[in-house]
Amino acid sequence: MLQLECFLRLVLLLYVSFGFLLHPVVTTVIPLGSKLSVVDNNCWVSTNGDFAFGFFNISDEPNQYSVGIRFNSKSIPYSLQELVWIAGAHDKVSNLSYFQLTPQGELILFDSLHGVTVWTSHTGNRSVVSAALHDNGNLILIDAKQNIIWQSFNNPSDTLLPGQSLAVYDTLRASTTHPETSYYSLYMNASGRLQLRWRSSIVYWTSESLSSTGNLTAFLTTDGSLQLRDQNSKAVWSVFGEDHNDSVSYRFLRLDLDGNLRLYSWMEASQSWRSVWQAVENQCKVFATCGQRGVCVFTASGSAECRCPFKVTETDNCLVPYEQGCTSGTNMQQYKNVHLYGIYSSDDSVVTTSLQQCKQLCLNDSRCTVATFSNNGGPQCSLKKTKYITGYEDPSLSSISFVKSCSDPFAVNPGIMKSPPSKPSPPRICVPCLIGAASGTFVIFAFVQLGIVFFICRRKKSAMRRVTLAFTFPNSKGLMVLSFSEIKSITSDFKNRVGPNMFKGVLPSNRLMAIKDLNATIEERKFRSAVLKIGSIHHKNLVKLEGYCCEFNHRYLVYEYAKNGSLEKHLDDSSLCKRLTWRKRVEICSSVAKAICYLHSGCREFLSHGNLKCENVMLDEDSIAKLSEYGFAIVDGEATYCGFSAGKDVGDFGKLVLTLLTGRRDDEQVCEWAYKEWMEGRVANVVDKRIVGGADLEELERSLRIAFWCVQVNEHKRPPMEEVVRVLDGTLNVDPPPPPFHLPFDPQENGSETESVVY
Repeated sequence: MLQLECFLRLVLLLYVSFGFLLHPVVTTVIPLGSKLSVVDNNCWVSTNGDFAFGFFNISDEPNQYSVGIRFNSKSIPYSLQELVWIAGAHDKVSNLSYFQLTPQGELILFDSLHGVTVWTSHTGNRSVVSAALHDNGNLILIDAKQNIIWQSFNNPSDTLLPGQSLAVYDTLRASTTHPETSYYSLYMNASGRLQLRWRSSIVYWTSESLSSTGNLTAFLTTDGSLQLRDQNSKAVWSVFGEDHNDSVSYRFLRLDLDGNLRLYSWMEASQSWRSVWQAVENQCKVFATCGQRGVCVFTASGSAECRCPFKVTETDNCLVPYEQGCTSGTNMQQYKNVHLYGIYSSDDSVVTTSLQQCKQLCLNDSRCTVATFSNNGGPQCSLKKTKYITGYEDPSLSSISFVKSCSDPFAVNPGIMKSPPSKPSPPRICVPCLIGAASGTFVIFAFVQLGIVFFICRRKKSAMRRVTLAFTFPNSKGLMVLSFSEIKSITSDFKNRVGPNMFKGVLPSNRLMAIKDLNATIEERKFRSAVLKIGSIHHKNLVKLEGYCCEFNHRYLVYEYAKNGSLEKHLDDSSLCKRLTWRKRVEICSSVAKAICYLHSGCREFLSHGNLKCENVMLDEDSIAKLSEYGFAIVDGEATYCGFSAGKDVGDFGKLVLTLLTGRRDDEQVCEWAYKEWMEGRVANVVDKRIVGGADLEELERSLRIAFWCVQVNEHKRPPMEEVVRVLDGTLNVDPPPPPFHLPFDPQENGSETESVVY
């Protein structure tokens, strides 16, 4: 009996581990109602068996599944059957999830554990009759006339297969288990040029300039070349793999995690995938290859290494060792054959000057951290004002970089010990000296004893005072750690509610506080760790966390109190709404964007808000917007720290902007209505009629465009918050957005084909 039980467990383990190896459904037609699930472990397979569609787990965390297409050929070992398409790109679901072609003709990914639809093809009203997984790896939906209604080839994630194309404004984005770090993308711009970009704003590789800039598409051929083709399918630009025209069964083009674009071929002899072409030959030339880990060095073996010539922190970040306000002065450390640049380069400046002047300019500027001098066709000095510095080193580089640091004070006088020490004379006893020393020692001892007694008394008195006030401050973050009885005391037994699960509290010092009841379960260790991280965050547009309560099953957060209340209260109150002038609304949008941007990229680690809405935007006594309740996400009664992606925050921000501009609170309905009014030239109708004096039309146009980009259904098309901030501040232009969701009307039927990003 025991042997049978062990055998059954082994079978179950194989069942869970090998995924696509079990329960394939080989079919040319996938009928309406067809369903795949993690539990059933089934999949759809192309008729030639080369591709399969189903669930898989590629993350390091258990119970984190995605669904998509992968190679399935028997000639490729299972561990090397690469993924070529993922529904929703970064979306992860639980083991209680399923993927279905609904009777209405819509592909949906549903997480039953959380009760949410994670991804959909948005084809429910388009007469779909069936689906099919083609032999080339393309998943399609077709109608009764065999017209393709939707296909995975038109919605790529990070990979192109032979026969697949990339049209103007389409994007490949590097896949990763952490979507907030997926900053690399391959983008087809309006001029028909392929661009490798970092955070959508920095281009570090581009295809060659073309004389023809018509309607081009990028196309991966079966014989191993990447082409740009015109409307007549004629190649106007091409690059070739090393095995071009060789007999190769399987190929794919992928934007890898390191930001390089590579063409891979399957080598039957070695049973491995081999890179036969890559866009950037020197990996160190890929922007931010080393990120915050140092300077990239291209070794003799052809590999790229990250080395830190600066200061390594506890989080393994390599930061410039300069802090403003050095008491000992500053100096500049020189690095030859090194080019340095800031990862976040908004404060960079470039001037024409000499090498010594370049160094001096940085030395004289208290905000400057790094200067790089180069002379490629003209002397240029690039000044950086950020600690987040990276770059590359190469003996062929003529660049010289200077890194600022605080001068270390001398431990001893440099003049001492220049001459040999004199020979010591024989010791002599000094009786008066001994008496004086003894007396001094006694006096010092007495003072020390008195000091200790005074300290103990004061400590006891202070302790008694803290007991009376019921507050302690035991951690280095300065956070108050309160008991549940103390929470009840300062909130007068939760009598003054100021929002959902939010209460007004008064400290014994008469200082006002806002106390949030998380009303959710979370492990004590995780909760304390999270609040300490949140407590270390400081930004002028974030409500400061002042303390917390973690006692038994009670989880409370104590915030600074915003005197003027929430944005929701102002929008719902006709008298308070008058304070929300057009200028104030624009300022609130900008302030919230900067706060979210700081959470995403300004902290030591990525932090999502996860619950961005009008209720969580507070106005202080000067009516400056501050964002509250960041860091904790509550799903099904459980709280998690940093539980959502950057894309969700961006989408929520877009909805908030539309709500603020229109004064309407009906979320998706206001999005559809506002987009239709904007498309049909009635943009003034969108503005909240309660705004005295109306709106600035230029700012309105800019705000609406970026809002519609933020609420795009496809998260890949949503801009990072860094770009959103620049658009709202007027330092970055933004193109007209495509429909952010499927509307009851189709703008493209009216001749509109706009689909772009900020530039």
